[in-house]
Amino acid sequence: MVGIDLRGKLIVFEGLDASGKSTQARLLAHRLGGTGLDVVSTREPGGTPIAESMRTVLLEKRHHALLPISELLLFMVSRAQNTHEVILPALRAGRTVVASRYRLSSLAYQGYGRGIDLDLIRRLNEEATSGTRADVTFVIDVPAEYTLRRKADRGDRIEVESIAFHRRVRRGFLELTEGDPTVLVVDGTRSIEQVRSSVAECLGL
Repeated sequence: MVGIDLRGKLIVFEGLDASGKSTQARLLAHRLGGTGLDVVSTREPGGTPIAESMRTVLLEKRHHALLPISELLLFMVSRAQNTHEVILPALRAGRTVVASRYRLSSLAYQGYGRGIDLDLIRRLNEEATSGTRADVTFVIDVPAEYTLRRKADRGDRIEVESIAFHRRVRRGFLELTEGDPTVLVVDGTRSIEQVRSSVAECLGL
């Protein structure tokens, strides 16, 4: 992985909620910008006006009646808009895109977490992204218990799910990425600086 040319590449941070992925995405984007790269930062759900609207529905606790399949489809709407409005134009222009969450999150959360068929999610991912995949994915791994301790009762609709749910999601991230050379699992229980250094080292920075 060291020495990869990051121009026109998509770098994604994945992991449980409160694992530190968004912080690491922000730190990396700042560091890459300092090297002279033209960097675009984005997130899921979100990234565009329509996608941010989906984020509001998905994360507000009052939407407790949202069905698992509805949840999945709303994430796909967000992903499609973000991919076609933000990610693909940036990649085609030779810019480096750093994203907090992408395709893998749906497989882990709605697949392993909610029990939706993984093949269905894969097909929807392909359609929503026009086959776009991350060039490098960092899974910031922390135990489910660690995540819940950090969130306490402040979490959104998904974050306040049961410990069993978050354990399934974590297992999904680890099983789905095992043996994939484009994925690097990073120990997220360490300090922010230690994780940042690991990410930078992996990218040859």
